[in-house]
Amino acid sequence: MVSGSRVLIWSEMDSPVGPITLVMSGKGVCHLDYMSGEKALLSLERWAKEWFGSVRLERNDTELAKVISQLNEYFAGKRQRFDLPIDLFGTSFQKLVWQQLLMIPYGEVRSYKEVAQAMGAPKAVRAVGGANNRNPVSILVPCHRVVGSNGSLVGYGGGLKIKEYLLRLEDALPAQVQV
Repeated sequence: MVSGSRVLIWSEMDSPVGPITLVMSGKGVCHLDYMSGEKALLSLERWAKEWFGSVRLERNDTELAKVISQLNEYFAGKRQRFDLPIDLFGTSFQKLVWQQLLMIPYGEVRSYKEVAQAMGAPKAVRAVGGANNRNPVSILVPCHRVVGSNGSLVGYGGGLKIKEYLLRLEDALPAQVQV
């Protein structure tokens, strides 16, 4: 946990997969949630308390306009890479997994096993899945590009319908997909 009080700014956007709440620290995008309104703020408060202890949340649509713009471009099929600062909060292992996810190109998928092997930890398949589940900035750190070794769509915090949508958007849905 980071000590002291901190200000996090947030905003909401509508997307083809439903509402998204975005959060930014002074260093970059640090949280993305597939919710809006009071439910999103309660989830955000729980997450922020875990990492910061004391935090003040301020809505600021202007500060997050670039993030929203790039996500809208992604959903429109006009953006394959994000040019945004990201401020990741997680364990050292989770951050290693998330860095590996950033290396999966747009339009491609990897299995949890392949991610573990690429990290040099071939037996850490379950731990990779756990780190994926805790990814605080999905889409930007593309955990949706990780599938089961048989091509099945498993383990997406936003729900399998959103994972399937994102993979279809990227034309990366495995042919043998099993939802």
